Amino acid sequence: MPPDLRDWLAEGHLAWFVIDAVEQMDVAAFYAAYRRDGLGRPAYEPSMMVALVLYAYARGVRSARAIERACEEDIAFRVIAAQLKPDHATIARFVERHEQALAGLFGSVLALCAQAGMARVGVVAIDGTKIHANASREATLDYEQIAREILEEAKAIDAAEDELYGDARGDELPPELASGQGRRKWLREAQRRLDDKRAEQARPIPRSRPARLKESKRRLQEQLQTECQANAAYQAYRARGVMKNGRRLGAAPKPYEPPATPQGTINTTDPDSRLVKGMRGWLQGYNAQAATNEQQIVIAAEVTVASPDFGHLEPMLIAARSELHSAGVTEIPEIALADAGYWHQQQMQRIIASGTQILIPPDSSRRKTARPGWDGGLYAVMRQALATDDGAELYRKRQQLIEPVFANTKFNRRMERFHRRGRSAVRTEWRLITATHNLMKLHKHQLATAAA
Repeated sequence: MPPDLRDWLAEGHLAWFVIDAVEQMDVAAFYAAYRRDGLGRPAYEPSMMVALVLYAYARGVRSARAIERACEEDIAFRVIAAQLKPDHATIARFVERHEQALAGLFGSVLALCAQAGMARVGVVAIDGTKIHANASREATLDYEQIAREILEEAKAIDAAEDELYGDARGDELPPELASGQGRRKWLREAQRRLDDKRAEQARPIPRSRPARLKESKRRLQEQLQTECQANAAYQAYRARGVMKNGRRLGAAPKPYEPPATPQGTINTTDPDSRLVKGMRGWLQGYNAQAATNEQQIVIAAEVTVASPDFGHLEPMLIAARSELHSAGVTEIPEIALADAGYWHQQQMQRIIASGTQILIPPDSSRRKTARPGWDGGLYAVMRQALATDDGAELYRKRQQLIEPVFANTKFNRRMERFHRRGRSAVRTEWRLITATHNLMKLHKHQLATAAA
């Protein structure tokens, strides 16, 4: 008998834990994307592919070709894949096809952490880290540069076509279609093949009348709700009497004067990426945001394209509350810690009113003196709170809660650059990375509990 690969992995190996964790997750969204009529080529088991992707990301392996190679060379990968060897194209298409469902695994893993008592949110830390995009900084061009490249590419295409076709136009009909008799013969043959194909296809099953009526009723309700919301927004807009640009209703609008050339730049490799400022200068990438608790469990993970952290405090806390609620955690964060880059007075006041206390220094550590006018109100309250022993000790936890998570993710797990392109794809990749971070934390917690 051939050797049983399961005997080659220890009972407490991460691969077994990932397989067991996937069995407890709701993976119905992955199965819903496949046909149920038995037609077409059979797909790999979706739960197996989910476990394979999670384990690969946990080990810092995100390349589809590297995963394919590991399914042949690595025992743990072979156990998870049940000795199957999905090729790199299959793995890449699975990740692309199930982009939203893979991003939703973050909530499933967080729910498992909550069941183990690791999702307590007495104190949470919020911070962001800059990660390179799968794009070159040199590919960022303005309007004139793009236009120049288009003209140069057109000249190169014309030269290549002149060499290939000579004096011919290049779109001449083939000899069998050049005459009327040949075209009629070809069309009759094509019509015969089309009739044969239609005869082979089964007639679609019509939906029942109750189902059609239910669908029509749902659409009418959606249209009515949309119209009511639009009417309410318009009435509020009319009541203000002033438009967003400051012009009063009824006043003559100023004629729009477009610029001579479109302004700004765009990266032609990854148009969603931006030039963001990291610790070692500017880079072409994204601002990856995260919120962690005292157990260093990531409770929220999002990706933005803005370089500064200003304005992301409230959205991250809202995302954290939403993720916790979906995971079955009813409590809300008691205290939120963030650095001076997150100082946004209006957001902070709304957060405090919602029941979460904030501890953010109004002055950056790089600036020794306060700015003029920053000496009263909430600024003074924060300075007084940080000047106390309890406040200083509490704020020192911020670095301990979130900085090691970023360090482990970017350097130990080699997450220094995103592999995919586009903000939606990058968000899925970031949430998978943070989800596998939580998964490994949960695995270590269970090993420690079993040993005790």
